[in-house]
Order: sequence, then structure tokens, then C-alpha cells
Amino acid sequence: MPETPKGPASYFPAIEAKHGHPVTHWQRLLREHRAQNPGVKHMQQVAWLKAEHGLGQGHANALVAATWAEDARS
Repeated sequence: MPETPKGPASYFPAIEAKHGHPVTHWQRLLREHRAQNPGVKHMQQVAWLKAEHGLGQGHANALVAATWAEDARS
């Protein structure tokens, strides 16, 4: 049996089902937003996803956390 995702990734199936886009779509938007807004903070990106794209707090926070963690590893 596959391992159950932990941390922010555990939200990904629900995010994709509810909002109709793959996680890669949201990560691309977050990276574009960060490139256009140097110095943007984590919670500012969460607020942006909520205001501009209608995501809830938990889903937005999971996407931002996962994207920033992935970028930090690159």
C-alpha cells in the first residue's frame, strides 16, 4: 500500500478535487506572484490565494508551505 502523504501534501487531493486544478498549477501561480512581488511573505501569499482565487485558509497555507519548501530544496 502506498504511503499516506504527510504535512502540506496531505491536502493536495482535496485541493485538486475542490478547485479543479493540479497542484502544479497553484505552484506556478505562487512562483509567478513571488517573482512579481519580491520580498512577499508566506502569509501574504496565503491571503492572495484566498482573495484572488477563493481558496480556504488551510488549502492556501498548505500550497504556500509546500511550494516554499520545494523551492528551498532546489
